[in-house]
Amino acid sequence: MQLPRRRRADFEAGREFQYPEHLREQAAGAPAAPGVYTFHGQPGDLPLYIGKSVNLRARLLSHLRNPDEDRMLRQTRAISFERTAGEIGALLLEAQQIKQQQPLFNQKLRRNKQLCALRLASDGRPEVVHSKDIDFALTPELFGLYASRHAALEGLRALADEHRLCYAVLGLEKPAGGRGCFRSMLKQCAGVCCGRESEAEHRARLLSALDGLRIACWPYSGAIGLVERWPADPTMTVAGEAGLKPETAGPADAMLQIHVVRNWCYLGSVSQLEQARALAQVAAGFDADGYKVLCRPLLTGQAEILPLQA
Repeated sequence: MQLPRRRRADFEAGREFQYPEHLREQAAGAPAAPGVYTFHGQPGDLPLYIGKSVNLRARLLSHLRNPDEDRMLRQTRAISFERTAGEIGALLLEAQQIKQQQPLFNQKLRRNKQLCALRLASDGRPEVVHSKDIDFALTPELFGLYASRHAALEGLRALADEHRLCYAVLGLEKPAGGRGCFRSMLKQCAGVCCGRESEAEHRARLLSALDGLRIACWPYSGAIGLVERWPADPTMTVAGEAGLKPETAGPADAMLQIHVVRNWCYLGSVSQLEQARALAQVAAGFDADGYKVLCRPLLTGQAEILPLQA
């Protein structure tokens, strides 16, 4: 966990670490199961930190032994947690809660209002597009996910460096006026700008480089439910309005969740099919965090999927 810069003198770097005994009972009382946990400071303040784990008890106890987290632990007055039925649910819930609650010590997964990607324009040059203008979940031929226009251009520059593409042809710098670019003299550009490489060859290498950054379109016609179980017991089945079938409900701590997702956006988790169908009616746009969590399990067929809409 990367902590922000120190803001208070009483948390100086040389202060001796003291084990937070006041938190041990709460941490030890968490279940050895997946979920999301929150460190709370003073009542009414923003949460201090939100995290996830496949074993809440072990993860919380490890926090208490970490001197690097001394500043956060000294401010913590309480720990709460919310169980999930698996790691995917924990990842989705963690990202959702961090964006909603903006905890002080979380540096990543903050809400991003400037999401950008690259797209090839009609002249073949990459251009930066914004999620506020187009739907990233449904628009094909988009590449990379970036937090800003500057980050997208830096990503394109890095791609050019790695694959010896020409800055001028990519629109990253002005053409050299009939001469090869400076990078071509250093052999950092393959030479499309000075005739050593054809435009078709340069474009083919550009497409090949971009392909590894391709954003997958949402592969379903509407919302879906992703089913997770704890423990991973296939006898726990979804049974309409009844949730789990009584005869296959498993032990008391067994859990089944249907994670409702549309357009790579996590809408929530429920235990009953009818609840999932109701939640599926909520409108949703592209969400980068949901995409990163869900892309592999959905596109590789590793997840159990329930269609929620005709």
